[in-house]
Amino acid sequence: MPDQNSGRRAELLDLAAELFAEHGYRSTTVRDIADAAGILSGSLYHHFDSKESMADEILRGFLDSLFGRYAEIVELGLGPRKTLEAIVTASFEAIDSQQAAVAIYQNEAKHLTKLERFAYIETRNTEFHRLWTDLLTEGIADGAFRPDLDVEVVFRFIRDTVWFAVHWYNPKGSLPVEEIAQQYLTIVLDGIATRRRPAKRRTDG
Repeated sequence: MPDQNSGRRAELLDLAAELFAEHGYRSTTVRDIADAAGILSGSLYHHFDSKESMADEILRGFLDSLFGRYAEIVELGLGPRKTLEAIVTASFEAIDSQQAAVAIYQNEAKHLTKLERFAYIETRNTEFHRLWTDLLTEGIADGAFRPDLDVEVVFRFIRDTVWFAVHWYNPKGSLPVEEIAQQYLTIVLDGIATRRRPAKRRTDG
């Protein structure tokens, strides 16, 4: 038999995530969340001790899920280019499945990392940077990516353009998220992949 309390917590977290994403964490009050849930503010405290606890649970769940997926991809040993493609696709899939959490992360991380409870966000940011720059460096070393690339610049470009998509992506749009990811990858990789020289034509002399 399903745990009704766990189900109710999940519903409240979903509501809070939507409100945080739409109105901002600092502008959303416990009363706003309770009103959206159709309960009294006091009833919300039966499930969570504070608004901060709700944001913490939302962000931890999102980041743990995302980095768990990244780890699975890396373990496949696909090589730098295929791994980069898979990680970008997984990032777009996260935007599709956890759009509100991604928006909170994008909009509120800088503010929340000032709070001791959210120190793990900076740790995850460091892991994220290391993973992506290592892939780019390996790709340059094995000839998959152009040797003249500045790894830090490319990392920032890919990171910012992937995650900014949360602001325009429409889960009900005409293109499925996998196709958006593939089109994005085509644009990016055509710019950083090694250009192959056309084979010389043989001439009969």
